[in-house]
Amino acid sequence: MLDPAIQARITSIKAPGRSALTDNGPVEATVKQVIDEVRKRGDAALRDYSREFDKIDVEHFEVTAAERQAAVDALDPQTRADTEFAIERVRAFAEAQRATLLPLEIEALPGLHLGHRIIPIARVGAYVPGGRYPLLSAPVMTIVPAKVAGCDEVIACLPPGAHQAMIAGCHLSGADRIFRVGGAQAIAAMAYGTESIPAVDKIFGPGNAFVNEAKRQVFGLVGIDQLAGPSEIFVVADETGDAVTIAVDLLAQAEHDVRTRVGLITTDRALAEATLAEVERQLANLPTANVAGPAWRDYGEIVVCDDEAAMLAYSDFIAAEHLQVHTRDAHATAARLRNYGSLFIGVSASVVYSDKCCGTNHTLPTMGAGRYTGGLWVGSYLKTCTHQWLDDRGIAAVAPPAIRQSASEGLEGHRRAAALRLSPKQLLAEIGV
Repeated sequence: MLDPAIQARITSIKAPGRSALTDNGPVEATVKQVIDEVRKRGDAALRDYSREFDKIDVEHFEVTAAERQAAVDALDPQTRADTEFAIERVRAFAEAQRATLLPLEIEALPGLHLGHRIIPIARVGAYVPGGRYPLLSAPVMTIVPAKVAGCDEVIACLPPGAHQAMIAGCHLSGADRIFRVGGAQAIAAMAYGTESIPAVDKIFGPGNAFVNEAKRQVFGLVGIDQLAGPSEIFVVADETGDAVTIAVDLLAQAEHDVRTRVGLITTDRALAEATLAEVERQLANLPTANVAGPAWRDYGEIVVCDDEAAMLAYSDFIAAEHLQVHTRDAHATAARLRNYGSLFIGVSASVVYSDKCCGTNHTLPTMGAGRYTGGLWVGSYLKTCTHQWLDDRGIAAVAPPAIRQSASEGLEGHRRAAALRLSPKQLLAEIGV
């Protein structure tokens, strides 16, 4: 909850018409039924749901090698070049991140050796959304980091009606197998496995409310990257902000979905009012206004803060997925921000560059999750697993306190296991061996 003292220093210029936190709809029961059916009936359920939800009969779910190559060949040269540019940028950044993750070996006490290994997850699933448009960046963001991490196998699922270019994107990004199945049923298939689709260890990738709910319901049986809601963008700005630029950036995200959250947090009332007018003006000639307009009407927000401290506090409260900083000293402002999915420092750093091809991942926390987690990165595909080994010196150091603690807790089996290593003859005699 926002501190009331901060709330008192904030004036709303435009409030959201609806709450993104409560607008997910009654999808839980539907998703539970889908998951149960896929678990029981496997491929047969997948075919039924493809006919019901996608209006497509799917005979063979897996995309063949020939079909993959045909999809790549069908790309026009510039689209292929741009896709490969994005793949290389995401790969380069993921490789740089991977290089920071190192195994560890220390001798914590004489004879007590501790460490960890960085281990790739064996098989991962990448859900690739179909959406209103062929989002060629989507497979790049979920598949490329998995390959950099060293996962043995990457399974990609995308709706059967997805644009052919999306198959090409999965192939070029390095998917080992690609399947034509979408929605909650794809998540269920990757979690439980079917005759055609192998079960995975962790599922990645954004989707609609049904996909999100399915990921929530299968979590535990498999890992998930995060629960990603509709896209979000907020801008923090002082009096140096430009209303035209801010409006362009807000509407660029708003065209993703009618439930996109967009907003401006500023210390300058004149900028707030100018941005409000500019958004309405630009909507009049935006070809995607049928999507961006409802998003702005229902979830758009503009607030004016009394000072910079209130602006930063409100931004941290929102914890936006994408957070742009348009202030006189953007780097100084950015250093004081804490909660966000990804930060875009300065006017030149548009969210669209990260969305598409600059290298950082566009799969990011939404709905306030930026308060406790970051976005998808190469480390999401890795496990950091500890190990230990001891010689006689290490046993002499840790066994006595372990024995005493076990005894004080009434855990006799624990006490014996610790004592056996320290004084084996004494313990064996004690237990009658």
